[in-house]
Amino acid sequence: MNPWVDYHMHTPLCGHASGEPREYAQRALDVGIREIGFSDHAPFVRGLLPGITMSDGELPRYHDMVRTVQKEFNDRLTIKFGIEADYIPGYEEKTRKLLERYPFDYVYGSVHFIDGWGFDNPDERRAWSQVDVDEVYRAYYRLLRASAETELFDIIAHVDLVKKFGYRPSADLTADLKETARVFKAHGLAIEINTAGLRKEVKEIYPSLDILKAYVSEGVPVTFGSDAHLPSDVGADFDKARDLALAAGCKEYVLFKDRMIEKTVSLL
Repeated sequence: MNPWVDYHMHTPLCGHASGEPREYAQRALDVGIREIGFSDHAPFVRGLLPGITMSDGELPRYHDMVRTVQKEFNDRLTIKFGIEADYIPGYEEKTRKLLERYPFDYVYGSVHFIDGWGFDNPDERRAWSQVDVDEVYRAYYRLLRASAETELFDIIAHVDLVKKFGYRPSADLTADLKETARVFKAHGLAIEINTAGLRKEVKEIYPSLDILKAYVSEGVPVTFGSDAHLPSDVGADFDKARDLALAAGCKEYVLFKDRMIEKTVSLL
């Protein structure tokens, strides 16, 4: 049985997604998903980031959009209220205050920037030809660990997003990976199995099998997300996501409510 939860979907407020929340909810019903969560990009804490995140003034609208669709689908689909917030070093307190403003069911933490460089942004891809790929990966792992240590987040999104364009390290980074998994476990974080990578140049789920094995071996819980930016993306490739989870030794996944693990569901 495929996972019946999809916690990672966006709205037009981020500026690069299409379709209204009710369309995402209806698509979930159509493909047999029983629980979804919206987790659009939170206002950027370092300044405006139009076309990538909602603005601070749009956060109340986002809350209202999710509440409206929750009411509309109340007897047919469980809909959780989440958000995806970037981890930006030095802005931890501002991020904390932002996340305290609404009663989220879960908060995704994500790393999209290394020293201000949007390493997964197609508009900034050229910089990859000017960097040491191994060092980029090491910096990425350091930021993942730092994000966990803040305890601002409940789930860390796409934990090997740094591979998006297909750049791979030549060094053995197993120690970095294992240490990151240990830090996640120590701070009570879950990770997601995110199918969006299959729709990107890398053509691979986030995370890869070896990386997922490292987290699973440390006892880090998992959940699932399509990272949908279109209604048609909801639940996309969840059969492959389930197969990956089982191959990594993961036999269950978690659901969230009120920023706590609500229950565990078997994948078998």
